[in-house]
Amino acid sequence: LQISVDEAAVGIDPDEIPAEVVQQYDDLKQRLDQFGPINMAALQEYQEIEERHNFLESQRQDIEGSIADTTRAIREINRRSSEKFRAAFEAINLHFNEIFQKLFGGGECGMRLLDEEDLLESGVDIYAQPPGKKLQNVRLLSGGEEALTVFALLMGIFTYRPSRFCVLDEVDAPLDDANVERFCDMLDAMVAQTNTRYLIVTHNAVSMARMHRLFGVTMVEPGVSRLVSVNLHGAEALLAAE
Repeated sequence: LQISVDEAAVGIDPDEIPAEVVQQYDDLKQRLDQFGPINMAALQEYQEIEERHNFLESQRQDIEGSIADTTRAIREINRRSSEKFRAAFEAINLHFNEIFQKLFGGGECGMRLLDEEDLLESGVDIYAQPPGKKLQNVRLLSGGEEALTVFALLMGIFTYRPSRFCVLDEVDAPLDDANVERFCDMLDAMVAQTNTRYLIVTHNAVSMARMHRLFGVTMVEPGVSRLVSVNLHGAEALLAAE
């Protein structure tokens, strides 16, 4: 109320006022003076800020809970992905080696993980050892050997999980006639095992003779192209009937 002790003690004998009361008055007045100007709306502002704080605190707790749930989900996804990747890697590696030996008539090949501790981030190293050669990286093979090795890996993947269609563009280009025959034999085996349709882009006469149907472009007249389709199975049946 900003009044003195004498004003507050009107009607009371000053001698009856204890000295400690006067001392407390002086101390409290000094502390009150140090407060400076008083904000009379402080209580309302405090209530508004407290309400805002409580809202933000609940939002923070929700975010932390979401982060924890997401982290658990990521760990579970990584665990399942690692298990599926490991199973697929081992199965494809087995098929890869089997097909490689059929194409090369022996030898050994496979895939190695560069980081066994982190399957989802690990690189993959491919090695191959054709019959009569030292074990080496696939990049050190000849063009034909590299083509057959990559083809063996592709067929290993398709054996594990077939697709409806597979397009091979000039895969047989670096192969000699003997390896082209092995290439076509493997395609026939894959067609018999799966429902995959193989579309082969080739200029090799041996490959074209082994295909079921040919589609080509011919130029009978200069500047005039024409599409040609030949059903080789139908031609073979017609020749056999004749």
